[in-house]
Amino acid sequence: MTASATIVRAPQHLQALERANQVRLARAQLKRRVAAGQISATEIVLACPREAEGMAVSDLLMSQRRWGRTRCRKFLATIPLTENKTIGSMTERQRHAFASSLPVAAQPRREAPRNHLHVLVGA
Repeated sequence: MTASATIVRAPQHLQALERANQVRLARAQLKRRVAAGQISATEIVLACPREAEGMAVSDLLMSQRRWGRTRCRKFLATIPLTENKTIGSMTERQRHAFASSLPVAAQPRREAPRNHLHVLVGA
């Protein structure tokens, strides 16, 4: 008699839900980083990380500061790309057209430390 071990796995629908939640959390984190200016939309499109493959181009663009639906539509019309085009399905030509057309994102502003020394006038 041989002993065999069985691995108990969660039902398939629970595994799918868990994977979907992981992808949603990763995309949300990516969008927060774009909004904070830590990474640019251009870098994401050119690198195409796994978590961004199924993300719509318009979602990525609108996660940037001061980018709404209208600005996104106008920009995508110049390339031309549809709003619901996923980043993972873009061709190399489309990626480079996107990267060269997108305005350079401004770096987050960092204020210089203020000097708190007060000068007394007439002293």
